[in-house]
Amino acid sequence: MPRLKLPVKVLVISMFGPEAQPWIDAYKLKIDITVPGLSPDYPAVHCNLQGLCNLTTGMGYANAAASVTALMHSGKFDFRDTYIVIAGIAGINPELGTVGSAAWARWVVDYGLAWELDPREMPAGWANGYFGINTKGPGEKPPLDYRTEVFRLNDALVDKAYALSKKAKLLDSPEAIAFRAKFPSGPASQPPKVIQCDTMSGNTWFAGTRLGQRATEWTSLMTDGAGRYCTTQQEDNATLEALKRVDALGLADFQRVAILRTGADFDRPYPGQLDVDGLLKYAEQGGFVPATQNLVKAGRPLVDAILNNWWQWKRGVPSR
Repeated sequence: MPRLKLPVKVLVISMFGPEAQPWIDAYKLKIDITVPGLSPDYPAVHCNLQGLCNLTTGMGYANAAASVTALMHSGKFDFRDTYIVIAGIAGINPELGTVGSAAWARWVVDYGLAWELDPREMPAGWANGYFGINTKGPGEKPPLDYRTEVFRLNDALVDKAYALSKKAKLLDSPEAIAFRAKFPSGPASQPPKVIQCDTMSGNTWFAGTRLGQRATEWTSLMTDGAGRYCTTQQEDNATLEALKRVDALGLADFQRVAILRTGADFDRPYPGQLDVDGLLKYAEQGGFVPATQNLVKAGRPLVDAILNNWWQWKRGVPSR
């Protein structure tokens, strides 16, 4: 007889343990299912009887793509109707958010797929040494030959996720409050809240005013002016490509994927701070604990809506 597959209503994808634990605790994910091919650090998927499961992939592109692919092809689960919430911490752009803020992404752009020259050797007048592959220089959109450079998520799901969660009360910390006061204006200097803006992927952590500005310009270029860069992380383009491929096989639905990223630290320094200190002393910003906890605080309204009204959501994102 064929093996029965466990139907999953919501799959939360985390990248490392501190992102996963708040979900495991909040939803009592006590059913552990070992899956061959997952990260040796996180070899099991954690589920409950409501139909919610959590996968922890391991950090970075290789771990994310390998773990998602192994899970989707494991034959142990039915993901055809599943809503997938990629939920992790990130660096955040102080022009659009602050530490602790939770951002639902519509656009997901790869920061690292580019040609690069050392800044000391780039042509005069260039702002930095990055430019699109098979282009003549900065400001020219590349031909997207890799097919993974930019993704757009389902507008209806992004809008619904934001509408459900925008009034969520987010956690803060005394350290984060003190640190954000060093910024002269909002939103960096203001308390965290749920926002909608876009995310940038790349295995290499970048930091500093100039690279942050490059992220803003690159996002705008790659989305034809529609995207607004606000968070930076290491996995999402890789995860999305893995999901796109299993969607093509009928194993999952790419239109049911959402991304929630919370600000653990700023991507650039406050005025007067050295760029290198902003990077090396990121833990002093006090955003790590609020960011990990706010994944559930901001994500729960969407997850609960799906679990508690499955008869509606199974057919697709409700219009009301």
